[in-house]
Amino acid sequence: MAKKQNRENKPVLNLDGKEYEIDSMDDDQKVVVSHIADLNRKIETASFNVQQLQFGRQAFIDALSKGLKDDNED
Repeated sequence: MAKKQNRENKPVLNLDGKEYEIDSMDDDQKVVVSHIADLNRKIETASFNVQQLQFGRQAFIDALSKGLKDDNED
């Protein structure tokens, strides 16, 4: 599902290869489109946060590994 603008600059929704003008949808359909867009943003944010967490965890693992190797060399 991707939103884009048609030739008249009206927002359209592309769903399953078919375009739908958002302005011509009923209120319930517009709410669903808003929920989908919001969930897409939240998924992107969550994915970004997971990347940061994984990187941070790996940095701590690397620091611990280095510290343990240094202790064994002493």
